[in-house]
Amino acid sequence: MFVAIENTPRPYAWGSTTAIAELQGRTPSGEPEAELWLGAHPGSPSRIFAGSGVGYADLAEWIAHEPDSAGLTSGRLPFLLKLLAAETPLSLQAHPSPEQAEAGFARENAANIPLDAPHRNYKDAFHKPELVVALSETYDALCGFRPVTDAAADIDALITVADDNGQGLAAAELRGLRERLDGDDAEVLHSVIQYLLGSEVSALVSAVTDVAASAPLTPAVDTVRLLAQHYAGDPGIVVSLFVNRVTLRRGEALYLPSGNIHAYLHGFGVELMAASDNVLRGGLTPKHVDVPELLTVLNFEPVPVPYLEPERVSDGVDVFAPDVPDFELYRMSVHDDDATMDLQKAAIAVVTRGEVDLTGAQGAATLTAGQAMYITPDETALSVSGDGDVFVATSQV
Repeated sequence: MFVAIENTPRPYAWGSTTAIAELQGRTPSGEPEAELWLGAHPGSPSRIFAGSGVGYADLAEWIAHEPDSAGLTSGRLPFLLKLLAAETPLSLQAHPSPEQAEAGFARENAANIPLDAPHRNYKDAFHKPELVVALSETYDALCGFRPVTDAAADIDALITVADDNGQGLAAAELRGLRERLDGDDAEVLHSVIQYLLGSEVSALVSAVTDVAASAPLTPAVDTVRLLAQHYAGDPGIVVSLFVNRVTLRRGEALYLPSGNIHAYLHGFGVELMAASDNVLRGGLTPKHVDVPELLTVLNFEPVPVPYLEPERVSDGVDVFAPDVPDFELYRMSVHDDDATMDLQKAAIAVVTRGEVDLTGAQGAATLTAGQAMYITPDETALSVSGDGDVFVATSQV
């Protein structure tokens, strides 16, 4: 069964005013349009088109009242698909593991903290790993701690610039930071992040920002300059020196597991995640930052940039399959030939280029860029023809 769905983009301040509207071929609203949610998450469930034969206004209502009809015997869609359009940087953040989410949710419930309280950390009992595939020509992000020696080299370079420019006070602040970087990587990173987010470091933030303004351009310097434009004085500016900077090309992907510190900086992409709203923030935001809780969630072991390479399933079909059961993402690209994939699980498809015909065991539909469809498991296989790209989100179990 194919069920046409739609939604209204979330108007977060960091969103692009044009990217989602241009994909959908409509006039921009004039306001930021940051995320288009395609799924059953209660924060913004997808609307079901009238005439679909379902009889419910949105996907969450249908699944809650008729889970068998919706193809979900568990009564819960475990993933959330998004179109994400970042014009300016998002907050530094990390997400909990399943065990941390379950314990944190129970703990805050026992403390009678309202679910909508601004200082609440855990809105549900689920983890929130995520992946993102770039749709724009480039997609910039911070993701995962890097080796301390790499951060130290960038800080040493800033110290040299400060000395050469006669910025004595700034050089002294930078040397103070540099002196904290001896020891085991994970231990140093834990100590430094705790210091930066839990102490008065405004002089250090100013030093890093001022020196970077005239320093030779490097990825770290470019990041500092960008963040200072939007979050002047925020300690997250200094934290960024310890995090990998990456620029994805169109079609490349990142996978961000539990505990990975990250921030999207700029770009348009398809994002797929476990259906959760648990976010522990670490700066670059006016929202609540719980430093002690964040420190329990973060993975301080340095990691390479967490690229996620797709696997070719068949002609025109690739799959991005991370190491979690909650989701996997298929990319189906067609021009002259058809592309086909097995389903047998609830799925959501969204077209990101062109016009395509979707055919299943029970039905068929034609979609253009920006349109989306919920697919029940009785459509055991999905065939795509036409000229375009389709992303299909489903679970791995």
